[in-house]
Amino acid sequence: MSVLPGDAGPIEDAALTLAAQAGDVSALARLLERHRPGMRAVALSLLGPGPDVDDVLQEAALMALRRIVDVRDPQAVGPWLRMVVRNNCRTVLRVSHRVEPVESLPLPSDGATPEQVLETHALRDWIWEAVEALSPTVRLPLVLRYFSTGITSYQQIAEACAIPVRTVRSRLNQAREALTQALAATAATAHDDTVRRTENSWREAHETLAAAERGEFGKVLKDRYSPGVTLLAGGERLGGAELLLAGMESDLAAGVRQRPLHVVAGRSLVVWEMELINPPGDPDHCPPGVAWIISLNGGRFDRVSLHHAARPPAAP
Repeated sequence: MSVLPGDAGPIEDAALTLAAQAGDVSALARLLERHRPGMRAVALSLLGPGPDVDDVLQEAALMALRRIVDVRDPQAVGPWLRMVVRNNCRTVLRVSHRVEPVESLPLPSDGATPEQVLETHALRDWIWEAVEALSPTVRLPLVLRYFSTGITSYQQIAEACAIPVRTVRSRLNQAREALTQALAATAATAHDDTVRRTENSWREAHETLAAAERGEFGKVLKDRYSPGVTLLAGGERLGGAELLLAGMESDLAAGVRQRPLHVVAGRSLVVWEMELINPPGDPDHCPPGVAWIISLNGGRFDRVSLHHAARPPAAP
């Protein structure tokens, strides 16, 4: 009977897994290297040769970083890693509308988003500290890919960042490599409380919308936004604070309301994903949702890029 390379040495697997769960980056790197042949074999069997294989392995490495603390049997980390790869392959096959050649065993899902997973264990603050260390060029695609809920596909990220899909793939590769280095560099530094920052951002999103409905959005702009704030859509500059105010007032006058659905909050980048609720008399006034992708400068909102969700296809 053949044995996959990743099945050897369960005792060493257990030791490396426990060290990785305690925050040892080098242990996680060794663990991934030990099981890389088996993980690659799974990806090749499902996807065949091609660039998707490398993408899936990189995604699996990042997933392992986020969820290594969830492994209950350290000696069985090899099968767990291969399940991560299978799950990622299923996503690739589903998005590309390809037929999956063999059955795969999906990872058990508890319905949690990547950000909610981060909030359940002690690595969350360390990971966000490393994300903040990335350059803005690669940070935004990484945050959208792994921490948003509605802008996760390559095409959606390309539209939100106003770059080609091939550039999204390249920047995500750069981001994943840079994140590994940043994690090692920030392991011993102080980390902000990500949960508290996210809670504050949720509250701010609700308070911003409530102030707008009271006719006080202008005050919010003055108190919270940079004087030279820029409003963008699709990478094109539309205007500044005046247009932000006019757009909000116009939507409210038309009966459109926004409801926060998901918040991603870093020190330098915030994403508010909103549901757009149209008036009953004009259900097609706005798309179903909009994401506020906000860059901060000196703690103030400096750039607001709006990405609208795609409208559902028209009924025949």
